Amino acid sequence: MTDTHSMTPTRRLAALLDSEMFGRFITAVILVNAVTLGLETAPVVMKKAGALIHLIDYLCLSIFVVEILAKLYVRRLRFFTSGWNVFDFVIVGIALVPSGQGLSVLRALRILRVLRVISVAPRLRRVVEGFITALPGMGSVFLLMTIIFYIGAVIATKLFGNDFPEWFGGLGRSAYSLFQIMTLESWSMGIVRPVMEVYPYAWAFFVPFIMVTTFAVVNLLVGLIVNSMQDAHGAEEGVRTDAYRDEVLHRLDAIEQKINRLGDGDRKL
Repeated sequence: MTDTHSMTPTRRLAALLDSEMFGRFITAVILVNAVTLGLETAPVVMKKAGALIHLIDYLCLSIFVVEILAKLYVRRLRFFTSGWNVFDFVIVGIALVPSGQGLSVLRALRILRVLRVISVAPRLRRVVEGFITALPGMGSVFLLMTIIFYIGAVIATKLFGNDFPEWFGGLGRSAYSLFQIMTLESWSMGIVRPVMEVYPYAWAFFVPFIMVTTFAVVNLLVGLIVNSMQDAHGAEEGVRTDAYRDEVLHRLDAIEQKINRLGDGDRKL
């Protein structure tokens, strides 16, 4: 076990920043800050305790700034080699930008500080990392979806544009209507059945479109994300297994050395 009294101040600070207790503290501060930012949207609460809520918000932000500065002091430029550190730096930096004229939207973006809980929660990090890993495959699926929508929009515009210009009067409107149909939001009674009153065989276009987009392509996206998360989980379990194996080997080596020393002592006697 490392003696903390023999460590330099920088190493003690690094050990504190990497400790589980500090991680839990930062998580608690993020959750408290999330509550205060939500309370700021309630006029009744702000009228009664607005000053206290703003004070808590400033304290939370101050803690985040001190944390970032401490990590920069300890890790120097290595701080920016971690994507999660850069993420935290940007989120906290947005909150420090003055919300003056033309930048008032940045005040609303303070709620992004809640996203910092992702960087301090290992399970959430695994979910996000799995999603990021799936992005290349998702790009191919989105390209396929774009091609399908373009073809469908052209067909729908030519078939139904004259009689239903509000839905299919152009490529843009047709694409938006097809997107609504893909999400199954009022697709039957809202769009398809009125179209079928004029074009009875319109179902022959809309039903295959729904089958391909909603039930095939969208589920393909879900499958890619699930597989990526499983791969990320497997990689994490592999790292844990390697660490446990190294620890066991280290302990066995220490036991062997101790036995050898005892054996040497017995031979000397």
